[in-house]
Amino acid sequence: MASTVIEKIATQYSIGLDSGEVARQGQIVRVRPKHVMTHDNTGAVIPKFLGIFDGTGILPRIADPRQPVFAIDHDIQNNEPANLEKYARIERFAGEYAIDFYPAGSGISHQMMIEEGYVTPGSMVVGSDSHSNMYGGLAALGTPVVRTDAACLWATGTTWWQVPKVARCTLTGQLQPGVAGKDVIIALCGLFNQDEVLNHAVEFAGDGVATLSIDQRLTIANMTTEWGALAGLFPFDEVLRDYLISQAAAFQELENRPGERRAGSLGGYTTRDIERWWDTRLHPDPDASYAIDLWLDLSTVIPHVAGPNEVKTITSLPDIESERVAIQKAYLLSCTNARLEDLAAAAQVVKGKKVAAGVKFYIAAASARIQKIAEETGLWADLVDAGAIPLPTGCGPCIGLGRGTTEDGETAISATNRNFKGRMGSRESQVYLGSPAVVAASAVAGFICAPMPYERMRILHGKSVRINQVDEKEKEVLELDLYDGSIGLIDGFPAKIAGRLLYLPKDNMNTDGIYAGKWTYQDNITPDQMKGVTFENYDTQFHAIYCHGDILISGRNFGTGSSREQAATALKYQGVPCILAASFSETYRRNAFNNGFLCLECPGLVDYLAARYSGRKEKTIVGPNIEIDFQASTVRLGDNLFTFPPLSAVAQELIVAGGAEAIARVALANQ
Repeated sequence: MASTVIEKIATQYSIGLDSGEVARQGQIVRVRPKHVMTHDNTGAVIPKFLGIFDGTGILPRIADPRQPVFAIDHDIQNNEPANLEKYARIERFAGEYAIDFYPAGSGISHQMMIEEGYVTPGSMVVGSDSHSNMYGGLAALGTPVVRTDAACLWATGTTWWQVPKVARCTLTGQLQPGVAGKDVIIALCGLFNQDEVLNHAVEFAGDGVATLSIDQRLTIANMTTEWGALAGLFPFDEVLRDYLISQAAAFQELENRPGERRAGSLGGYTTRDIERWWDTRLHPDPDASYAIDLWLDLSTVIPHVAGPNEVKTITSLPDIESERVAIQKAYLLSCTNARLEDLAAAAQVVKGKKVAAGVKFYIAAASARIQKIAEETGLWADLVDAGAIPLPTGCGPCIGLGRGTTEDGETAISATNRNFKGRMGSRESQVYLGSPAVVAASAVAGFICAPMPYERMRILHGKSVRINQVDEKEKEVLELDLYDGSIGLIDGFPAKIAGRLLYLPKDNMNTDGIYAGKWTYQDNITPDQMKGVTFENYDTQFHAIYCHGDILISGRNFGTGSSREQAATALKYQGVPCILAASFSETYRRNAFNNGFLCLECPGLVDYLAARYSGRKEKTIVGPNIEIDFQASTVRLGDNLFTFPPLSAVAQELIVAGGAEAIARVALANQ
C-alpha cells in the first residue's frame, strides 16, 4: 500500500511491527527515535526519570546514552544561585551518564541539534519542546514530545506515538525580492486558519520548494507548530544535499581545531554519510493518501505581520503601514529567525541608519557560532552600530525571561514564533510578528513598516485547498487512537462524573494563557503554587470564580502553543476532573493523558454553549451542572444530550495509573 514520507519514517523508527507492516496515519505505535532533546526542562525531567525506577529494584540507567541531548537555552540570563545550581546539576547528570551536553551560551537547543549534526534526513528526532518541528527543514521527522515522554525515553529508549494525519502543502512559484520564509509561514497561518492542519504532519512539495534556502525552510518548519501541525517536513533535494556537504566540511574543519567542538560529541556526519542518505532518500509514493491538500503560490506572497497577540490573525504590510502603528520594542532572536541569513537581512536594512528614538531593538544570535560568523563578516557591527542591543545567545524575551521583555502599554514587533498575550512580558502589551527585515525596518522607522516599496510586490491571493476523502480501509486505522470504545470501561475507571460547568469561550486557548511562561522553568514551584497561577494570562478573575471540581469547557484547539506539561498538571492539582473542548492540540492532550489528566472532545456541546452564551463578555462563564457518562459516552446538560468519542483502553489505563511514568515503572519491574 502506498505511503507518505511521514509514514515511511514512522515505520523505520517503530518497534514491534510485523514484517512488512507499515505505520499508518492514526495508528498508535511504539517508536525508538534517533535522538530526544531536552533543554532547561532537563532539570524537571531528571526527577521524573529517577522516579520511574522507584520500587523496581533496578538502579537508574539510561537505556541508550547516545539518544538524549541536553542543550541549555531558555533562562540563561538568570544568574540566581538556584538557577545556576540547576544548570550545574544537569551538567553533572550528563557527565554521570555520558550524555552530550551544551551549556548556556552555546546556542538555542533546536539550532544546536541542527548545527551539531544530530538531525539528519530521514531520521526521527524528538524534543521536549514544541518547536522540534524545526528539524523538518532538514527532511527529518521532527516532532515534540513532553517531559514525561522524555523521562520514559531515557529509561526505556521508546515511547508511544500516534502517527498523525498527513497534509500535503504544494508550493509553486518563487518569492519576490524582499519576501522571506517568515512571510510564507505567516501567510499559511493566516490563510489556512480554520484548523486545516490541526494535529497533522505537513509534507511540503512542489517546484517552489527548490527556490527556498535551508534557513527559510527551517523558519517555515519551525512555525508549523503555530499553524497547529505536529510536524512540517521538507523533501531531501539538491539544495539540502549541498547544505549538508557544506556542514560536513565544517565538521571536519572543527575536528582539526581543538576546543571548537566538544570531543566525543555524537553529532556530525561525513560526505560519505550524505551520499548514502542521498542514494536511499525517501519520496512519497505517487498514490500516497493525504488527509488534505493545500496549495500556495509563493510569487503571490507579500510581507504580512501576525497579531497583535494572535498568530493566525494577519495584516498585510501595505495595510498596517498606513496605520503607522508605533512600536517601543523590536526583537530579532529565537530559534525561528536568528540565523545568518536573518541577521544579514536585518543588517542590510539598518546599515548606515539608526534605531528610532524611543525604540529598543534587541538582537541575539541562534548560536555562538552564528554570532562569531556575523562578527567576522561585519553583520553584527552593522546591527550594533545602528543601535541594536545584543543579548546572550538563547531564548530570553521570546519566552518572557531575562532582559528586554515587554512592559505595560508597549507595542512590539518581533521575529520570534509566538505573540500570545503575556508570553513576551506584560499581558498589557501588544506584540506583532514579522520577518527579520520587517522588524529591522520598523525599528528604524519607529512604526511597523516594510523594508522596501510596495510597488515591487503583488497582493497575496494564490492559495487553494482540497480536503480529501479517506477510504474505508484507512478509516479503520484512523479510529485506533485514544478515543476508541470497543473495550468498554476498565477496572478503576469511573462510570460517571458530574460537576458545575465553567465555560471559557475561546478558540486556540494557548498554554501561555493557561500557565504563564515565567513560571515554567521554576522547578521548585509546589503544586499549590502552580494551581494558584492558572489562567492568569487569560482571565484574572478565574480564581474568584472557580470552585474545586468544576468541569472546564473551551473551544477549538485547546492547549495550543508550548509543550509545557504544567498547563495540564496545574489544572489537575487544582481539582479539575476533566476538560472538554471542541478539539485539542495533540501535544496538550499527550501531556494530559501522560500525567493522568482527562480530556474529552465534544464539539456538539461546545457549539451549543457558543450559541447559548453568544454576546456574553465574560472570559469565564458559570453554567449549570453537567453529567458525563463514560459508559454511554454522553454529556448531559439539562434536557440536552451530547456524545463524545469513547475512550480507548490506552487512555483509560493512563488515567487509572496516574500517568505514563507509573506504567513505565511497572514495565521496568517486569523486565
